[in-house]
Amino acid sequence: MIKAKEFREFELALLKKEKIDTKRNIKILEALYEEAVALGVIPLRDPLDGLDVDLRIAKVVNSVSKAS
Repeated sequence: MIKAKEFREFELALLKKEKIDTKRNIKILEALYEEAVALGVIPLRDPLDGLDVDLRIAKVVNSVSKAS
């Protein structure tokens, strides 16, 4: 099993080697946006729809001790 420290070092080295392809990332973002529009997810009919659920989840998550 790989130790956590060794894995983090490997991951950082890999990220440093990787070049960011901005054009490709923008194309992916545009495709995801078009798909969301086609599925009817965007634009939202009611932007506040589901906010109450998000707030309840946030309260629960924030109430959990950091040591847990």
